[in-house]
Amino acid sequence: MALLREKLADQGAFLFRWRSYFPLVLLVPALAALPQSGALEHVFGEQAEAAWDIFCVALAFVGLAVRIVTVGYAPSGTSGRNTTGQRADSLNTSGFYSIVRNPLYLGNIITFFAFILAFKIWWLSLFALPITVMYYERIIMAEESFLAGKFGNAYLNWAAQTPAYIPNFRTFKKPDLPFSLKTVLRREYHGFYLIVFALTFIEVLTDVVGDGENALEWLHDDPGWVTFFIGGTVVYVVIRLIRKTTGWLVVPGR
Repeated sequence: MALLREKLADQGAFLFRWRSYFPLVLLVPALAALPQSGALEHVFGEQAEAAWDIFCVALAFVGLAVRIVTVGYAPSGTSGRNTTGQRADSLNTSGFYSIVRNPLYLGNIITFFAFILAFKIWWLSLFALPITVMYYERIIMAEESFLAGKFGNAYLNWAAQTPAYIPNFRTFKKPDLPFSLKTVLRREYHGFYLIVFALTFIEVLTDVVGDGENALEWLHDDPGWVTFFIGGTVVYVVIRLIRKTTGWLVVPGR
């Protein structure tokens, strides 16, 4: 009989392949609760709602910043976006990996929770946070099982002194490689645009569907969101064109 940890790791291996679709699972209860999304504005006013929107945008980009710092210093074959299976050509224990074992997943959790908070439905946040943590916990178990099998004691010794979720900045070790902005642009522009698209989409849902605001009125009354979306789209398209048509963003060994 398989141990519980082994079963959870098997579940994590399955979830790892389909992790890009996880947000769709929580979108169902979010859509059902949309009529409650206007409570913040109704109770505290438009300025409070605007401040909350700014907070959610900032929090989402904090999650992206964690990924940027991680990916910017990572060598090739680590910190990837592969979905078909676990991959690690080397064991990365410097930079962000010296203060927390799973910085990319930490960044993902922060960004995803910002999306949930953007719905402005208090109980949805309480419902989604533990589910998100348990979801990534299983993926992390699968990844740790893979890394322990591949790197043996080197991984186990590093894992023993590096926290899994909460960074310990006292154990920081200078990255082995310099920061590569080109690598970040090549590998994280999808994540950047996901934030732009998702937060704008949620804002439209809460205002137009949840509050019943006219779509044309929304475009007129929320120029900041329109500018945010158009500007983000332009940045995404430019980076994508550069990546697809040139080799400018390719950095040897990264």
